[in-house]
Amino acid sequence: MVFPVLAASLLSPNLGLAVWMLIAFGLFYFVLSKFAFPAMLGGLKEREETIEASMTRAERALAEAKQLQADNESARRDAERQAQSILAEARTEADRQREAAKTDLRTELAAERDRAAAEIDRQKQQALSELRAEVAALAVGAAEKILRKEIDATEQRGLVDQFIADLPQN
Repeated sequence: MVFPVLAASLLSPNLGLAVWMLIAFGLFYFVLSKFAFPAMLGGLKEREETIEASMTRAERALAEAKQLQADNESARRDAERQAQSILAEARTEADRQREAAKTDLRTELAAERDRAAAEIDRQKQQALSELRAEVAALAVGAAEKILRKEIDATEQRGLVDQFIADLPQN
């Protein structure tokens, strides 16, 4: 039965106990405010500064990353423009070389055609000369047989030259 008596004493108000508890609490609060609160507030302030510095560094790193990204994008665009320029230049050079090759081929073909025409004319003239000589020999032979006489070389040459002069020139 001791328990109910103790429980009753805890629930009944006691003014002396309240005063001593108030003094103990005030003393405890004074010790905490002198030693513990400044240390805790300093730690919180330091933590706040660390977080703020970290956020500033993060923002600066983010700005640098964005700048690097913009620089990389600009460099990529420059490289693309340069590549397009090189390709256009290569196409232009290829077209120029193709046209030069066509021109050279046309010139070479024209020269070859001129050489072939000259060779044909030369062979035609040679064939005509051979034909005239043979026709002259045949004519002299035929005339000799017809006349049954010998013609000396000078007369023969004169007849041949006159016969050749009378032949058409084609």
